[in-house]
Amino acid sequence: MEALAGILAAYDTRRFTGPLFRAAARHPDPIVRSHAALAMGRIGNLAAVRILLRLMSDPDSTVQRDAVFAVGQLASATALERLREMVLNTPTDEQSAVKAEAAAAVAKIGGPEAAGILAELLSRWVGIASTQNVPSVVQRALLEAWRLDRLAPVAVITQFAEAANSATRWRAVYSLSRLSSPAASIALLRATEDAEPLARAFGVRALTADYADTAGLDRRGLASRVRGVLNDQDPYVRIQALRALSTFGTSDHVSVTADRAADSDGNVRVQALAALGLMEGPEAAAALSKWLEGGVFATRQQALLSMAQVAGAASLPHIRTWMARPDWADRATAATALERIPFGVAWPHLTRLLLDPDERVVAAALSSALATDHPRTDSLARAHALHLDPVIRGIAVRRLGTDPDMADAQLLADAYEVSLKDRTSHVQVQLVAALGRIAEQSRVAAVLVEHRFLDRFPTADDYLVRREAELEFPAAADRWGPAHPIATGRGIEDYRDLARELVLPAARGEYHTELIVETDRGNLTLELFAAEAPFTVQAFVRLVDRRYFDGLTWYRVVPGTLIEAGDRRGDGRGREIPSVRDEMSPRSFDRGAVGLVLEGEDTGDGRFFITLSPQPDLEGTHTAFGRVTSGLDVLERMSLGDRIRRVRRQ
Repeated sequence: MEALAGILAAYDTRRFTGPLFRAAARHPDPIVRSHAALAMGRIGNLAAVRILLRLMSDPDSTVQRDAVFAVGQLASATALERLREMVLNTPTDEQSAVKAEAAAAVAKIGGPEAAGILAELLSRWVGIASTQNVPSVVQRALLEAWRLDRLAPVAVITQFAEAANSATRWRAVYSLSRLSSPAASIALLRATEDAEPLARAFGVRALTADYADTAGLDRRGLASRVRGVLNDQDPYVRIQALRALSTFGTSDHVSVTADRAADSDGNVRVQALAALGLMEGPEAAAALSKWLEGGVFATRQQALLSMAQVAGAASLPHIRTWMARPDWADRATAATALERIPFGVAWPHLTRLLLDPDERVVAAALSSALATDHPRTDSLARAHALHLDPVIRGIAVRRLGTDPDMADAQLLADAYEVSLKDRTSHVQVQLVAALGRIAEQSRVAAVLVEHRFLDRFPTADDYLVRREAELEFPAAADRWGPAHPIATGRGIEDYRDLARELVLPAARGEYHTELIVETDRGNLTLELFAAEAPFTVQAFVRLVDRRYFDGLTWYRVVPGTLIEAGDRRGDGRGREIPSVRDEMSPRSFDRGAVGLVLEGEDTGDGRFFITLSPQPDLEGTHTAFGRVTSGLDVLERMSLGDRIRRVRRQ
């Protein structure tokens, strides 16, 4: 417990201490060694690589796996020689999880040497893949190969798209779809007829208009191929086909897309309406008009947004109808729709919505107004830069910080003072970046910012603010000091309690954190990963015990991809919970994974998401702190605006 408490304190404060981690790496308990490895990956100090290389040979396979994961997070090329040995020379029936993680680490490190390792691995196994299963290390290499970008061995990956095993095929197709290589066109086309739904989904999503041009394919012919997938029996495949078809942007596909707007699956319906918004002609507008009234909010909202995209100013009567409705979400949707019509037509209506009594509507209207380059918008941003609502103020500051004017230095400094009263520091971070950009414009500008801002705020308590200064505002960083170590407000006893109550019992299999999420569509059961993500789980469960999530809605649903909740504000912009630091681990983002919504490193708060399909690109960048163990069918039926009735412990 004492050793774990020290490790927890180190990665919570992001302080790498060599003696501490060298001792932890020699600890007799593998739980301690494993957490030491993960901690070093999270802290991000390259001085940890030598210790991690030793742990990669640990007698415990879990320790090895976590050390390999940490090396991948550090992206240290000095580990490639050892990783090569693990990937290529370890017998395939040994250390399968470790070898698979080693393949992922190689891909994360990247570069020619890494590409060579994965190419050699895949070449060794491609000959038997058409008739036999391949080991997990090969499947993981296929899944991660997209990270190599132009260095990826596309020719050999395409051969795995014809493998006997469906899990092998979809992983190969996933990487090929991310790489968008012209050489993969035949494999991607064939994947649309694969027996495995994930292979069909990932294959068709790559067949866009841009890909047709890149690969030298006939646009009309490729669009026809995609249209043929719209009737696939799997809703996720239909969603991906709709996304691909929408990129062709012509009226030729309105009829078949409109048919899918009446699909039996709610997420497919929403995606079809979104696709119609990217098509041309009055036929698309006519198809959308049928969905503006009645039905669930998700379809009505998407129909209005797409109508504005297609019909432009002609959609104004519909938008005005939504502006007059009592529900704030309807008026906010109207504000978002106004962004999609000519500014001159939208402006009078945006000014009206900017006076709305609900701040969420004001935020949506301001965001729409500031999305243009019209001369009026800079003055509009200045008028809202001191707004008491942090979301509205943040939208204004983001606009002013895009191309900051030295004349705004005083206003931005005043906005920083207002932002010190916010519950979170995200607006302060934006302001530091903006002032840093002003300071680098000239010597005169630097002196002005020093006088009006740095002299006024000689210290910065929040480490996210200091970190932004290190990146964007060197003069402020010199004044305020380094971002790390972080002052967490926790003492060693707090870390002992966390080790005693969560980490050790969970690591030993003696403690399971399960939650029941009661929704309008049914119940979900979540298992939380207290061993790998103790700080996140602790923070999340405390919110559950406060009944923080009860009555909230799913404020964002990306069809077939993920759903998000946890914002008491209701529009997805609220950030009421102090930042939770990232806790990356080898946990994968398969279907049903639970993760924290982020807006940058270490910016997790009460907002969380659940994946509706595999999302490998999130691995290593987001904290996976749980998974859905029952209710996946309920998850698939979730719609925008559906309510979470209650979240409780099992």
